[in-house]
Amino acid sequence: MTPKEHLFDPKLFLAKVGAGRSMAEYHKKQVVFTQSDQADAIFYIQKGKVKLTVVSDNGKEAVIAILGAGDFIGEGCLAGRSLYLGTATAMSECSIVRLQKSSMIRVLHEEPAFSELFVSYLLSRNIRIEEDLVDQLFNSSEKRLARVLLLLANFGKEGKPEPVIARISQETLAEMIGTTRSRVSFFMNKFRKLGFIEYNGEVNGGLHVHSSLLNIVLHD
Repeated sequence: MTPKEHLFDPKLFLAKVGAGRSMAEYHKKQVVFTQSDQADAIFYIQKGKVKLTVVSDNGKEAVIAILGAGDFIGEGCLAGRSLYLGTATAMSECSIVRLQKSSMIRVLHEEPAFSELFVSYLLSRNIRIEEDLVDQLFNSSEKRLARVLLLLANFGKEGKPEPVIARISQETLAEMIGTTRSRVSFFMNKFRKLGFIEYNGEVNGGLHVHSSLLNIVLHD
């Protein structure tokens, strides 16, 4: 078989239903998988945003990630994790591909193009986790909020930013940056008055993020 005959498009592969792959549509607030469910598959987000939360033994919930189109969820099963670490919940209308663990392992071995895409994603995710840790340890809650809003709007990612963030509550933002809802409300009002963001009332009505919000993150 010549190289031309074996052209493999990883994104086309992820867009089609086939052996070990299935597609599902999720409504807002619909659960994709639950914490402590058996981790037997990886999920690829084609459209929409998904919230990943973890609940501690004493019932405290924390938002550990907001993921969007092009992101994978549940990849820990490839490293031997038998149960999902958290609960994945759709934050908007979502199209998500489910990849059976065995199918994922097979295509990683057989298709270098897919392996390259997946490894690149894992490296980017690892860098993001390190940056999140540094952000949490050294930055003020105001800077952390600004950074989260910019990330949710895809500033700094490949492709064009999506400055309009669809419906996210101030409670969720507070959980993500480790502060109170009242502090989030205070900073959101400040950002709006400075012209860095636009929204009407509650954040769950959607908001527009301007690149000028970077001034908060870059300011010493």
